[in-house]
Amino acid sequence: MTHSLTTAKWTLEQYHQMIVAGILDGQPVELLNGEIVEKPPEGEPHAFYSHDVAKYIEHLLGEDRAMVRQGKPITIPSSNSEPEPDIAVVQPLGREYLRHHNLIRQQRHMGRNNSPALICA
Repeated sequence: MTHSLTTAKWTLEQYHQMIVAGILDGQPVELLNGEIVEKPPEGEPHAFYSHDVAKYIEHLLGEDRAMVRQGKPITIPSSNSEPEPDIAVVQPLGREYLRHHNLIRQQRHMGRNNSPALICA
């Protein structure tokens, strides 16, 4: 007899409620396709290259054209996801980010440091 494993899916609203309630405090997790996934630890090379790549992109694009965010949540409602990519190139909305995370309606590329960088608009 084989048993199948069914996982619970979470909405963005439920995920945010868990954050506000402190349920996820101290746990390095992110919401990916409705699943709460543990983030791997960041080693020294990963931190070094992420920082250097972000600075290089900032230099190429300039402050006025785009904002480079490192390790900050990006909300993607279409997939019930809120990843925290190593690097995200987003619109420079300034203080708007005090009210909400960057909201992605169309995603161009997404990945961790060892795969394509996240480029968002």
